[in-house]
Amino acid sequence: MKEIIHLLHTNDMHSHIERWPKIRRWLNDTKRLYTEEKETVFTFDVGDFLDRVHPLTEATDGLANVELMNQVHYDAVTIGNNEGITNSKQVLNDLYKEANFPVVLSNLKDLDTHDYPDWSKPYIITKTKENTKIGVFGLTAPMELSYYPFGWQVIDPYISAKEMVEELREKADVIVLLSHLGIIDDKKMAQRYPEIDVILGSHTHHLLPEGLMENGVLLCAAGRFGEHVGDVTLELTDRIITKKSARTTSSDSLWADSHDKQESEEFYRYGNFLLEEKSVANLGDALDKETTLIIATLEAMKEASGCDVAMVNSGLFLTDIGPGLVNEKQLHTSLPHPMNLIKVTLKGKEMIRLAKEVVKNRDFLRRFPIIGMKFRGKYFGEVWYDGFNYDETTNEGFWLNEPIEDEAEYSFVTVDHIAFVPFFPTIEIAGKIEILGPSFLRNHLAIYLSKLNIKR
Repeated sequence: MKEIIHLLHTNDMHSHIERWPKIRRWLNDTKRLYTEEKETVFTFDVGDFLDRVHPLTEATDGLANVELMNQVHYDAVTIGNNEGITNSKQVLNDLYKEANFPVVLSNLKDLDTHDYPDWSKPYIITKTKENTKIGVFGLTAPMELSYYPFGWQVIDPYISAKEMVEELREKADVIVLLSHLGIIDDKKMAQRYPEIDVILGSHTHHLLPEGLMENGVLLCAAGRFGEHVGDVTLELTDRIITKKSARTTSSDSLWADSHDKQESEEFYRYGNFLLEEKSVANLGDALDKETTLIIATLEAMKEASGCDVAMVNSGLFLTDIGPGLVNEKQLHTSLPHPMNLIKVTLKGKEMIRLAKEVVKNRDFLRRFPIIGMKFRGKYFGEVWYDGFNYDETTNEGFWLNEPIEDEAEYSFVTVDHIAFVPFFPTIEIAGKIEILGPSFLRNHLAIYLSKLNIKR
């Protein structure tokens, strides 16, 4: 008996929901057309559907994104790092309560229960009309540094994959992996577990227009930001795959309705409205993004962390704030990055080495465009310190105006993306890093400004 199965897929939307009306229409129309042709269709998303850079996502903690996803009735989704580490544990636990689709995730467990969270399953098995069993499991990027402090245990994805493959090959005719790991790990998965038939990939924003065959496994990915959508076709005879192929379609080529722009603009308008309703402070003078806003933020970081020294890059600050009433929309516009504070502890000699790395990269980083790693601005910018000074001429460092001792330990606060970017290896190699709670940089600034509450 011959059978055709289609796997429609999206990934890494990052709240670019201005493209959602066209994508939603394509998913629903394509599903209907294939069904009319007596072919089976499944629809999947492979994570990072939400991104707090969008005001509607920020204002609703991602619940609005899930409402949009409900409009196409995904057969399964997995989470990306944006769902996993830009939300507190409570927000993530609440995120999918109203979802009409299952979340598959086999490499994340609750530290309190040592079990999978209530909102996810390690895998699902779904059937076609010909009773072909499709086993689907999901894996997300194992960012242990970020997950653990939020109350999650992230598991080595290769260990989880081994367990899932061993179980599913006994229960399913076809195995599909929703992988938010990236193209390099997808290739490794294919080499290690050829029992997987299809890997729908994401995370590294790679685009595979016709898929990529790796060790007999079909790797697929639809790029980023909803710029493309994916369609995998499996041909089977007696429940055994005889042919598999993939294609992607540019969203620009999809049919557009006259109301699409109005709908996408409404997403922004309503999100901004919700954020504008939440007041933060009343400032007598504007905080300039080039100077005073950075200084105030460094003070807020020190206050929130209990550290005497703070470090931040100027490219984080996109707009001035104030004067007058300041609301969450203004803060979000100025600091759209979903960044947490981290406490870094280094020995004195390592602190000097970090300062040398900053100096070495200074000219390069001033106008260096950063994409990802929680950065949502344009350029990295300059590194600013508060409480630490480095004399390039004498190679001396000063901590609260006192000379640094080589073997003494010093702790400072910065933002987590500083530990992710490759320009300051001393932090990753020699630093003791501690994430300081689920709140973002802009939340800490809001608390600091609210205490000032200076009226004009």
